[in-house]
Amino acid sequence: VQLQASGGGSVQTGDSLRLSCAASGRTFSSVTTGWFRQAPGKEREFVAAIRWRGATTYYSDFVKGRFTISRDNAKNTMYLQMNSLKPEDMAVYYCAAGFGLIVSSMPNSNQYTYWGQGTLVTVSS
Repeated sequence: VQLQASGGGSVQTGDSLRLSCAASGRTFSSVTTGWFRQAPGKEREFVAAIRWRGATTYYSDFVKGRFTISRDNAKNTMYLQMNSLKPEDMAVYYCAAGFGLIVSSMPNSNQYTYWGQGTLVTVSS
C-alpha cells in the first residue's frame, strides 16, 4: 500500500485548506484511513479517521466542527477539509491506513500499518 499526501501550504489564521491522500496498491473497501499531525517539538497526534466501508468517522476534540474527513472510493483518495485554521494547527500532516480497526482504536497510531509522507501546513497569525 502506498499513500501520497498533498495539499499542504501556508495560510493565515481563519483560512481553509484541503489535504488529499491518494492510496494505491490494495483494495480499500475494508480500510480505515486517518490523518495525524506532528508539530515541531511535539509528539504525533491523531486528527481524524474514516472507515471506508460505511464511512464511520472519528475526530479529535480539537478539530471537531472545523475539520471534515471524507473519502472518494472511486478515486481511492481521502480528504481533510480544514476550516478556521489556527496557528496551533500548524504541523506536518500524515495520512495512514490500517485494516480491521474497531472504532475505539481509530485514534491509536499503532493500529495503522501504512503511512504516507507528510505535508506541511503553516498557519500565520
